Amino acid sequence: MDEPSDFKQGVTALHKAVSFLARREHSRAELKWKLAARDYSDKEIEETLRRLSEKGLQSDRRFAESYAQSRFSRGHGPEKIAMELEQKGIDALQIDEVLYSEEFDWHELAAAVYRKKFSDKPVSDWKEKAKRSRFLRQRGFSNGHIQAVLGDFNT
Repeated sequence: MDEPSDFKQGVTALHKAVSFLARREHSRAELKWKLAARDYSDKEIEETLRRLSEKGLQSDRRFAESYAQSRFSRGHGPEKIAMELEQKGIDALQIDEVLYSEEFDWHELAAAVYRKKFSDKPVSDWKEKAKRSRFLRQRGFSNGHIQAVLGDFNT
């Protein structure tokens, strides 16, 4: 027997959205996708999102800050975090404001991630340098961060 959806059980979109937000911050787009997947009407979803925003319960800026801090603490660089935030519906201006605030020292993070992975072992050849560069690139660091780190450790 199929389980009835939240909508059929009488749970409003507002209540469902608040329950999502109680677990963690969500972007407006994430909430919209989750509510739409539960068959709430577009009108009810938009009204819910408007009310949540007015009451300060949902904020894309707060979500972006929280998400960026979480990913930063895991050693991910700004380019990777920016791409992930964009996929979660955050606009480019807010992404830049959050990621390039004084809160994040990307050069220091790139150096710490590099030290953790490679210690202070010198680069022996171009192949090794390319390998290390790829590692930092996959973590989301820019060419400037990578060159600064490889230059710091290999002069």
